[in-house]
Amino acid sequence: MAELLDNVTQQVPASAENDYLAQKSSQQKRKRFPKKAVIAALCLLAVGGAAWLIHYWQNKTPEAEILCETVSRGAIVSTVEGSGAVVAKNSASVTLLSGGQVMDVFVSEGDFVTEGTPLYTVRSAEAEERVNQERKTVANYQKQLSSLYGSAQDLRVRAQYAGKLQDVEMIRIGDVVMKGARLATLVDDSKMRLSLYFSYAYAEEVYVGQIANISIPAVAAQITGQVEEIHKVEYITPEGGRMFEVVLVLPNPGTLTAGMTASATLQGSGELLYPYESGEIACYRSSDIVANASGTVERVNLYNYARVAAGDVLLSLTAENSDAEIAGIENAMQAALKSLQEAEKMLESLNAVAPIDGTVLSLGIAPGDEVNAGTVAISIADTRTMVINTTVDEMNIAYVKPGMTVNIDQWGTPALGEVESVSLSGQYENGVSRFPITISVDNSDGTLMSGSYVQFSFTASRSDDCLLVPIQCVKYVETDTGTQKVLFVESEVPPENTIDLISEMPDVPDGFWPVAVETGISDSYNVEILSGAEEGDSVFMSRVMSEMW
Repeated sequence: MAELLDNVTQQVPASAENDYLAQKSSQQKRKRFPKKAVIAALCLLAVGGAAWLIHYWQNKTPEAEILCETVSRGAIVSTVEGSGAVVAKNSASVTLLSGGQVMDVFVSEGDFVTEGTPLYTVRSAEAEERVNQERKTVANYQKQLSSLYGSAQDLRVRAQYAGKLQDVEMIRIGDVVMKGARLATLVDDSKMRLSLYFSYAYAEEVYVGQIANISIPAVAAQITGQVEEIHKVEYITPEGGRMFEVVLVLPNPGTLTAGMTASATLQGSGELLYPYESGEIACYRSSDIVANASGTVERVNLYNYARVAAGDVLLSLTAENSDAEIAGIENAMQAALKSLQEAEKMLESLNAVAPIDGTVLSLGIAPGDEVNAGTVAISIADTRTMVINTTVDEMNIAYVKPGMTVNIDQWGTPALGEVESVSLSGQYENGVSRFPITISVDNSDGTLMSGSYVQFSFTASRSDDCLLVPIQCVKYVETDTGTQKVLFVESEVPPENTIDLISEMPDVPDGFWPVAVETGISDSYNVEILSGAEEGDSVFMSRVMSEMW
């Protein structure tokens, strides 16, 4: 075979061999060129196609689906649901206001205590010393004020009783008067006194209150008086007679003056009793008026023989800095009283009693402990009644009334409560106002634990035959009269109750007209329509964009 191939090769001319090789090379070159061209063409086609697709999708308008609902008639129940923490309606914590050593603790966790029950005692020498010091400070200010008040009163000289002024000193406004200076004499001459001496032989026949006939020669008058005092003294007369003193009192008709001579007789047992000798009548009482403080005369009312009433101001003095000093000490006194109250409160907290009826929830102290101020010693809560504080939205709050029954669920354990209070002040949050309410629960059996979470629900309102639409159908629009609630009703012509809007609603398609509506109660899906729409009306709800492919 090899020889045959060699013979064939030898029979082919050299020129023919070269032509064959050249032709083969040309054929190989023509085969490679079409492959590159195809690749290039495909790349151009891909780029162009992508650009066309992008242009197409950018300029394609998505189709929108209009969702409508029909106004229907049915029943609606507005139910308020939620969850919240249960807490005791009445609770209190007793906090130590001063540190010290715990001496005794009289209660344990879980004990039920009544208001006033002793809880514990803590000994604090520091707190006791502070109270003592504050009390001394207050007492010192009280003493100073008492002295200043007395001095201020002394600046006003007053008549101690009704009477007549005599022997008045010459005093003018602006004069300086020293403490103790005599100003005048005040006499009470509405009654007069007469002192006479009677023999001891009449000692058993004279008594206080006995009637006396008094004669006064100077005015030629006989005046009836009486025995006011009896003094068993021993006055011995020049003749050796032994006498005792009898003081008589008689009214002054206005004509009697001190120093007039007078005598008197007393009615004894069957005979008149005569005094040893006559005497001189005197004013019933008399006293000097003196200044009780030093100062400058501000006002004077002292005149000889002037009649004055008890308490009349006879002289007014001024003293420098008296008012300012009193005001300063009064302010200091108030501050000291406040400090004393704080100190006493701190001391009381060391020997505490229960501030309320309730169960001891926690104890923060034990006998022998050294405790600091601010320690919460005991927490007490009256867990017989628990409360849940929650809120209700503005659409339902008008239907929530105190006394409504509330269903409570604590991890499957049911209980009943009631709405205790409803606040009229809402809290605006996320576009909706919510109003606080308080739910109370009878926990006499102790099943509800303070701080635990429960689920609750109650029917706020119910309407059995009313017009209903989904809540999403009610729109809020701006009109010339303000914000209104509307339904966009489908109609070929505008309904009679169509209202004008300040601005168009771009999402609402043509053929739907805004009509004002009044809404009632709602649930989680529907809302009651009280007026503005009719059963069977088709109303716009929303526009939903369809998929692009």
